[in-house]
Amino acid sequence: MNKNRPHVIVNVAMTIDGKLDTIERKGATISSKTDKQRVDELRASVDAILVGGKTLLNEDPSLTIKSPLLRAKRLERGDEENPIKVAVVSRANLDPHGDFLTKGSARCLIYTTKNTSPEQVHLLEKTGAQVFVRCEKSIDLRDVLRSLFDQGIHTLMVEGGGTLIAGLFNLNLVDELSVYIAPKIFSGSTAPTLADGPGFSNFQDFDLHLESVRKIDDEGGILIHYLNRMN
Repeated sequence: MNKNRPHVIVNVAMTIDGKLDTIERKGATISSKTDKQRVDELRASVDAILVGGKTLLNEDPSLTIKSPLLRAKRLERGDEENPIKVAVVSRANLDPHGDFLTKGSARCLIYTTKNTSPEQVHLLEKTGAQVFVRCEKSIDLRDVLRSLFDQGIHTLMVEGGGTLIAGLFNLNLVDELSVYIAPKIFSGSTAPTLADGPGFSNFQDFDLHLESVRKIDDEGGILIHYLNRMN
């Protein structure tokens, strides 16, 4: 663990052609039942879960633990029932009655910019969310991770999307990468991939060490796990 940021675990489910969603970006189902159970267990093991703006606004994810048993085990060890929900979004125009803010008992932290109006910030805070307006146009991911660490968050799971993941890799802020690959093809040049955004200006030579590759279900899904040895 680094001294001033959480241990960051990126977890994604993607198709054979590397897509995290269809061109509609509405949260298409990729994971199998077995992989969903694995993700639930991973969620139960971390302090917080982070998503980026497109994932937040297009999919409105609840980011909650589905298994009552896993939630009960968290309570037994003195944790909250669900991990803290964290969002990084330039303009936080999300539904105050949506799943991210209302589903499950969990703290919600939203990091945004001054593109979010003071009226919207007030509306979100009325739901119980903590809103951090950090800058004018773009958000410093290092600053976000330091802020989370200062709040006692030591393990952070990242569930997308591709722009956020690319930004984290670009700053060498990823410690682990788990990828479930489903035997599906979505196609589409505008469909999100594991690492989106403008692209890296220079080749990034990440020292990703392959920990394991295994078939985890009868549907042909494969789970790949890497460790970033640069950290």
